[in-house]
Amino acid sequence: MNRNRTLGFAIAALIFIADQAIKAWVVDGLGIAQAGDYKEILPFFDLRFVANIGVSLGLLAAETNAMRWVLVALTALIAGGVAVWMVREKNRGDMLALALVLGGALGNIVDRVRFGYVVDYADLHFGEWRPFLVFNVADAAITIGVVILLIRALFVREKKPAEAAPVENANA
Repeated sequence: MNRNRTLGFAIAALIFIADQAIKAWVVDGLGIAQAGDYKEILPFFDLRFVANIGVSLGLLAAETNAMRWVLVALTALIAGGVAVWMVREKNRGDMLALALVLGGALGNIVDRVRFGYVVDYADLHFGEWRPFLVFNVADAAITIGVVILLIRALFVREKKPAEAAPVENANA
């Protein structure tokens, strides 16, 4: 169990580091640092700067400084709950999904503390149709982690230990 926990927190740290490094590379390295800036990578994928002041799907927009700190506190509380869950979790699959959620949450919390918004940059599109809002590594990790948790909760049943077979009387 300790090995699973260590692996889980290591994955969360890697997600956090990857998220922050890629955001720094997009903003500082490529200079995609303000609204309207973008770089076409593929015909269906751009790096596009978006300062996301809301949470998932742009909900709960933090239009004031006070709301920004409410979102920081709320997401930090959720991240803390996920970390506690990870400490208690025994199932490796759930632990890995929680690690994705925690690493992503921490990456977005740091952005909101540093900048007042979350840096989003990944823009998947097919012509003008965009199946997703512009997102980042942290958003993807959180989404994948939550989907894994939901699938496991709804469709995966852990096998119960086989009950001991009754011992037949050898003298019978």
